[in-house]
Amino acid sequence: MDLFNHGAQHFPNIISATLSDLIEFSAKIDEGTAGKRLVGHQDIQNLCNIGEIPNIIHRITGHNYKAVRAILFDKNPELNWSLAWHQDRTICVKEQIESDGFGPWTVKQGYQHVEPPFEIIATMLTLRLHLDDVNANNAPLLIAPKTHYLGKIKQSEIDGVIAKHGQYTCTARAGDIWLYSTPILHASKISHGVSRRRVIQIDFSKDTLPNGLEFLGV
Repeated sequence: MDLFNHGAQHFPNIISATLSDLIEFSAKIDEGTAGKRLVGHQDIQNLCNIGEIPNIIHRITGHNYKAVRAILFDKNPELNWSLAWHQDRTICVKEQIESDGFGPWTVKQGYQHVEPPFEIIATMLTLRLHLDDVNANNAPLLIAPKTHYLGKIKQSEIDGVIAKHGQYTCTARAGDIWLYSTPILHASKISHGVSRRRVIQIDFSKDTLPNGLEFLGV
């Protein structure tokens, strides 16, 4: 499984050295939401700008990517949910500036989100930092290999695309990362495990937005 051919790639044991710090950091984040936006946290900024993560992205793509959004997902026995098959299609920006091809606009946890032209999504990457082991029963990420090459997929076509391309289960150990092409079809089931499944998900882009729009960043 590699990023360019299949749309996702697994990197074992990448953040083990900082795992305890990340777990301590996650414990300070307010609970009670399915996904908590992370903005202005030095630990996450350092992780995205120095060390192995930016090196991995540059080695694979040959480009310098910038972290543009970070979210903490914390599935546990008290807070559990599922996500149907979908493509991520929104970005988080500093302020709403009406621009051709951008919309609709939404506000999530107080931050402006917008669906941009799909060519911006098509070049983005998403990275998942695993703070806990994730097995087949603990809500692993599910992806449909090679669907990152299909462009914007209509909702009515998703089931047929999954049937054709199949699905892959992205299990992981604490300290691993998964890197995937942002537009790939993906899903997640309800966790049937008894342990927590904490993931810090970070979106990266190499693009500059038009018309004064700016990614919110991390």
